[in-house]
Amino acid sequence: MSNTQESKVQLEYISKCTDLVKEKYDRQPCFFIQNAGCQMNSLQTDTVAGIVKRMGYKEVEKEENADVVIYNTCTVRENANLKIYGHLGHLKSIKRHKPDMKIVLFGCMMQEPEVIEKIHKDYSFVDLVFGTHNFHKFPELFYRSLNTEGQIIDVWKESDEIVEGMPSDRKYSFKTGVNIMFGCNNFCSYCIVPYVRGREKSREPEDIIEEIKGLVADGVTEVMLLGQNVNSYGKTLEHPVTFAQLLQRVEEIEGLKRIRFMTSHPKDLSDELIETMAKSKKVCHHLHLPMQSGSSRILKIMNRRYDKEKYLELVEKIRKAVPDISLTTDIIVGFPGETEEDFQDTLDVVEKSCFDTAFTFIYSKRSGTPAAKMENQVSEDVVKDRFDRLLSLVQEKGREASSRFEGTVQEILVEEESKEKGIFTGRTQYNLLVHFPGCQDMLGKYVKVKLDTCKGFYYMGTLAEE
Repeated sequence: MSNTQESKVQLEYISKCTDLVKEKYDRQPCFFIQNAGCQMNSLQTDTVAGIVKRMGYKEVEKEENADVVIYNTCTVRENANLKIYGHLGHLKSIKRHKPDMKIVLFGCMMQEPEVIEKIHKDYSFVDLVFGTHNFHKFPELFYRSLNTEGQIIDVWKESDEIVEGMPSDRKYSFKTGVNIMFGCNNFCSYCIVPYVRGREKSREPEDIIEEIKGLVADGVTEVMLLGQNVNSYGKTLEHPVTFAQLLQRVEEIEGLKRIRFMTSHPKDLSDELIETMAKSKKVCHHLHLPMQSGSSRILKIMNRRYDKEKYLELVEKIRKAVPDISLTTDIIVGFPGETEEDFQDTLDVVEKSCFDTAFTFIYSKRSGTPAAKMENQVSEDVVKDRFDRLLSLVQEKGREASSRFEGTVQEILVEEESKEKGIFTGRTQYNLLVHFPGCQDMLGKYVKVKLDTCKGFYYMGTLAEE
C-alpha cells in the first residue's frame, strides 16, 4: 500500500473512532498522555495527542481523571522501563474503579520481546500495545481496542513504511520538530536504539519541504530537523540527497526564520555541512556533537568510528568556519574498562573543546547491548568520583564559554512566561536560555534582549532599546 493510501485508511479510522466516541459517551471524554525519551518520541506523542483530540477527547493532567491513558515509552536506560512498570502498578488500582478506562502503551520499550511477555503475563489490564514500526497504525489499532474488551498486542519487527499527513498537537504554535529520518545503523556498543528503532530510513526531501511549508503557513518560524544521525540523511533514498543539500532547500522556504538540527554524529560530519552552516542565514550557530568519551581506546570499544584526534580536529574545523558556534556534547562516564588514563583523556577534550554545555551521564548497563556483557565494569564509587570531577570541569568551562555573550544584544524567540509572573523565557540562535521582563504579546515573537548577567547555562537580560 502506498503512503497516500495508508494515510487515507488511517484518517478513515479516525473518523470511525470519532463516531464511536460520540455514541459511547454523553459527555466529552478525556485522555492523559505522557512522553518519555528523546525529541523524536516527543513528536510522536504530539501526533497521538492530535489524533485523539480529533476523535473528540480533551486532554487532562491526571491519569485518574482520564478515560484513555497513553504512555509513549523510552528504553534507552533500564530505569525508564522500571518507571513504566511503576505507572502501571498505580493504574491497576484506578482501573478497578474505572473498568472502561483504556490503557495504551507504545514506543521503543514495546519493541523488546521480554517486555511484551511481561505485559501480557503481569499487566493483562493494559488494553493496547504497539511499537515503533507500526506507529502509523494507531488510529486503526485504537478503533479495534474501542470495539473489544481483550488485550491487543501488535508489534512489528521492522517496517519501511513512513506515513505522512497525520494530525498533530504542537506544544508551541511558533516552533516545532520535524522528523527527517527514522532508525539508526551505527550500533554503538552501549545503545539499544538500533534494535528498537530499526535501520535507517529517510523521508523524501519533497515530503519534508511540503510539511515545513505547511507548518510555516500555520505560524511556525523555527524548525528542528530530527534524526538519530542527521548526517546519514538521504543515503537510503532512491535518489540520494545529502543532509547539507536538504538544509539548503529548507533555507529557501519563505517565512521560516530559524533552522536547528540534531543529532550530528562526529564520524560523518561533512565539510559540505560545515560550509552550509557557515554560509546560511537561517541555520542556527549551535551544533550538538556527542563525544561520549575522549579516549581513543574507549571510543573504539564503543564502536564510535572516530578517535580523540579526529574529534578535536573536527572541533577546530567547525570553529574556524563558524567562529561564534555554540558547541554542546554528550559524555558517558564509567564505560566498561575505562581507566583513570582514559578518563583523563575525556577531561582533556573538555578542556580543549570549550563546550557551552555538556550532558553528562553515568554509564548504565543496558541489557541487549554488547557493552552489557563486557567485563571490567567500573565500580560505583570510582564512577561517582569521576562523574563529580567531570561535572565540575564541564560547569567551569561552560560558564567561561557562555559568558562571552555578556553585554551583547541578541535576538530571542520568546517561548513562555516563567513561574515568576512578568518574566519571560526564550532562546538565542546559540540555544542559550535567557530570562527577561516582558509581556504576553511577545510570545512567539523575536525580540532584542541585552544579556546582562551570565548565570552559567542561562542569562538574565533586559529588553534592548530599539
